[in-house]
Amino acid sequence: MDLAKALEAVLFVAAEPAPLDRLRAVLGCEDSELEAAVRALADDLGPRGIRLQRGADGVQLVSAPEEARPIEKFLGIQASGKLSSAALETLAIVAYRQPVHRLQVEEIRGVSCERVLRSLIAQGLIQEVGRSPGIGRPVLYGTTTEFLQRFGLASLDDLPALDTLASDEGVSVVKSSPWTPTDQIRGV
Repeated sequence: MDLAKALEAVLFVAAEPAPLDRLRAVLGCEDSELEAAVRALADDLGPRGIRLQRGADGVQLVSAPEEARPIEKFLGIQASGKLSSAALETLAIVAYRQPVHRLQVEEIRGVSCERVLRSLIAQGLIQEVGRSPGIGRPVLYGTTTEFLQRFGLASLDDLPALDTLASDEGVSVVKSSPWTPTDQIRGV
């Protein structure tokens, strides 16, 4: 049996991300064999209109983000609204620092973020991922599979390194302790 081919067929009919343990059981393979099949399928799909996306809840086939316009036109839906700069800053902090609680985000941004966090949750880009063991047990936030899809990422490992972002934009990054993602965002 061609494991990558079988994996593609299973993922094609799956309505949601398929957990790796379920895929191993269905395909009757070991961890290393499944991982090799996932890599092979991802490589094969790379230049096509379908991608393999890996998230916390498993793997799934998704449309390539650069093909969003014809898909939206075909389905008769309007493109997602653009995020404000405050929402982008907050989302970047959550993406690079997750899990993170509201007060940590506010400390980094220097302004209240409660409304922005609620908006990002409503858009399905972040979610509650637990509670901090600290005083008051504040809610911890992390990104979602929708975040990965919207930004065309296969996994969080595909987020650009912050030092790469700074050098690409010609931004001087101050390496004060502790350095935060907003140093990049604010162009410090």
